[in-house]
Amino acid sequence: MPRRTKIVATLGPATDNEDVLKNLLLAGVDVVRINCSHGSTQQQINRIIAVKQIAKDNKIDVAVLLDLQGPKIRIAKFQNNSVTLANNALFILDADLDEAAGNEHQVGIDYKNLPKELKSGDKLLLDDGRISLEVVSTAHNKINCRVLHGGVLTNNKGINLFGGGLSGEVLSDKDKEDIKLASQLEVDYVALSFVRCKADIDEAKKLLLAHGSSAGIIAKIERAEALTALDEIIIASNGVMVARGDLGVEIGDAELPAVQKKIINRARALDRVVITATQMMESMIDNITPTRAEVFDVANAVIDGTDAVMLSAETATGKHPVEVVQAMSRICIGSEKYPATTSSKHRIECTFERADEAVAMAAMYVANHLDVKAIIALTETGATALWMSRIRSGIPIYALSRFEQTILKMKLFRGVYPLRFDITKQKRDSVNSNAIAELIKLDVVKKGDWIVMARGDYIGVEGGCNTLKILKVGDVN
Repeated sequence: MPRRTKIVATLGPATDNEDVLKNLLLAGVDVVRINCSHGSTQQQINRIIAVKQIAKDNKIDVAVLLDLQGPKIRIAKFQNNSVTLANNALFILDADLDEAAGNEHQVGIDYKNLPKELKSGDKLLLDDGRISLEVVSTAHNKINCRVLHGGVLTNNKGINLFGGGLSGEVLSDKDKEDIKLASQLEVDYVALSFVRCKADIDEAKKLLLAHGSSAGIIAKIERAEALTALDEIIIASNGVMVARGDLGVEIGDAELPAVQKKIINRARALDRVVITATQMMESMIDNITPTRAEVFDVANAVIDGTDAVMLSAETATGKHPVEVVQAMSRICIGSEKYPATTSSKHRIECTFERADEAVAMAAMYVANHLDVKAIIALTETGATALWMSRIRSGIPIYALSRFEQTILKMKLFRGVYPLRFDITKQKRDSVNSNAIAELIKLDVVKKGDWIVMARGDYIGVEGGCNTLKILKVGDVN
């Protein structure tokens, strides 16, 4: 059985070698992530071009996700690049300080309105929570703080407010330029950082459309306030990412596991994809094997139903980028053997408004209650395959489409294996048999096996899936 959970791998200096990148993709990466927070624009362009060329040369499909930097609020720089803050020391965040004038007493900040948004008693978390400060007072663009938990602090580290609530535009000027780049390079998904509400996603959609891009939007859930608008954010997007770094800093580590499970469950219930991210295999940046805790972390996300698990620094800057993908793949496959990953009560009580959605749900019900070897979805947009993938099942879904864009977007759907198949070039009475022939070529099915097929009566019509067929391989189909 092929792996159902998809793997997203971040590219970086460790993958810039052509052989390493090729081996990384061949190890089973479904989607590559381009992190706009690091590296130059030209480096990002080079990486995307290299991925597309390697995928073409090796006849594999790899989708591209461009992750926007977003308005992360950061400190500026220190004169000596770092300082050590002692517990209980006084430390000032100064909006008027020169960018590189920081020292052990003060540092500049990039978000100049920050002093106006804080009050005495607020807790600020720097460098993903490694440094914590309590706001004593604010005056004249200065935030006077007491160090609660000190340590080494280096340039440009992020600032979070415990409990959330900091504002700032979701799309920075850099993000707007990167959206233009997403259109030019025809990326498949754009990840939107620090989403707060549906309006943030609507703004990004308008910009993408204005530049002629049909990239899907992945909303990163990393602000505390996003949790109060979770359903509207999920519905407005094409998928969500459980961005556990900043989210954990804002809501606290103790709350994070339950929130992760909630986000995964709501995304699946609302027919959207979900990526679980951040520090999943962190020890493998240096080590050749993961810790047992990391194995359990990946496995629990898989068992909970995440569509994809993501690697960040592990592949971007780590010493073993290929091996970490291989290890994550093994963990996913092992976890998918657990019975809970193949049983579902998804939307069993629902009434559907669309015929194609009802057909998709019916196909999965039949497949899960009959000795079916594979499911075929003939799809224009990928919607039928997405609906099917929301139902937990151990049966592979082969999504056949004539559109390259649809093929690549479906690379993120759990349990879906996209195949190129131009239905408009088929004779009407041979569509079924030719579709089955594609699976026979892959040695997925053989004569006598049952398959379930969902398709439309009208060839090449978007949203026209209205037919469910139960077919036996080798019969007159």
